[in-house]
Amino acid sequence: MRRYALRVLSPVAALALWQVLTSKDVDLWLRFSQFPTVADVARAFGARMSGPDYWTDLTDSLTRILTGFLLAAVLGVATGVLVARSRLAEDLLGPLLEVVRPVPAIALVPVAILLFPSNEQGIVFITCTAAFFPVLVSTRHAVRALTPVWEEAVRTMGGGRWRVLGSVVLPGALPGVFGGLSVGIGVSWICVISAEMISGQYGVGYRTWQDYTVVDYPGVFVGMVTIGVLGWLTSTAVELLGRRLTRWLPRTAHGTAARAHRPDRPRKPAPAPAGDTPSEAPGGARTEEARDEHLV
Repeated sequence: MRRYALRVLSPVAALALWQVLTSKDVDLWLRFSQFPTVADVARAFGARMSGPDYWTDLTDSLTRILTGFLLAAVLGVATGVLVARSRLAEDLLGPLLEVVRPVPAIALVPVAILLFPSNEQGIVFITCTAAFFPVLVSTRHAVRALTPVWEEAVRTMGGGRWRVLGSVVLPGALPGVFGGLSVGIGVSWICVISAEMISGQYGVGYRTWQDYTVVDYPGVFVGMVTIGVLGWLTSTAVELLGRRLTRWLPRTAHGTAARAHRPDRPRKPAPAPAGDTPSEAPGGARTEEARDEHLV
């Protein structure tokens, strides 16, 4: 209960600090007087939720993000396994992927406009590209980190390449894969504004950009809060799915880990009974007899 109380208390304290700094027009170095207050954002949020456009924006953005993310998950895992397992694929695809990976998503907007015939396909392309590289890198590192003993054991028992892939590579890399998926879904939401700039119609990112162009700062914060909450919910869903699919992994509780770091006190050996010498201690003669019988 204390942990849940702390998780609720931290955002409440942040909102209270935000309200105090903006309502008092505090201008020390940061200009909080230019910020809307929490009450202004709450009123804009209520007005936006009462209209139909907010829910249309929400549905469109979720559809675009999930479509691009699912494509990125399939392509990222397949490419990561291929690059990690094949030297030829690494030589052919590795340099190209490393050159394209640092390109920001907003730089892909002209490419999407020129390349795809519809805006929806361009938005899915940008969100897919944004999530593709975290999944690819995590999968590649997870596959390369697998111990070769597992693969050798499967091959010793007559397993082929596909058997190794299904029994060793994919299950062993699953924790790393879901780590990349969790990062990828967050990056997709980060890039939703730049992706929906080219849509010219509904979407949370598009609406946030339009509010910025008309200097509606409470509306901008409504879009930011919406994207943050949706990103948190989808990332949590991916993490919960990963935990369910990797239930075979050993889990370490916080209390167990804390006890593991605490050194145990050395125990004093029990004193031998009076009158017994080390050679005549209980069990000493029996140990020597057992050793002699084993040697015989």
